[in-house]
Amino acid sequence: MPDTEPSYDVREQTGDPDHASVDDVVDLVIHRAQAPRTDHEDAHFDRTMATVIDTYGTDPVRTVIHRILVDDEPFRTATNGLEMRNVDGVRIGTAASWFLKELNAQDSD
Repeated sequence: MPDTEPSYDVREQTGDPDHASVDDVVDLVIHRAQAPRTDHEDAHFDRTMATVIDTYGTDPVRTVIHRILVDDEPFRTATNGLEMRNVDGVRIGTAASWFLKELNAQDSD
């Protein structure tokens, strides 16, 4: 992919109002952490985010998601300065990017 193209189809990157915003993604991450799905193939993302949010709170998770989706920081380094384990940046980034795809797919239906 050329460097001029956004890494993620998030509104703040693309300028496309049809793409989900980073706030939409954060809201979905928090919602799913508070009410994890039980009978869904991706329920492991919900449980993982519940654990991460219980451990660190919502503000650091919000910061990591923004750094990854908008600032193009790598998952592992998006946790710098947050007193968070790098591996949790990977967990957050994986779940957030998955939820972003889900949100964008819903909007295109």
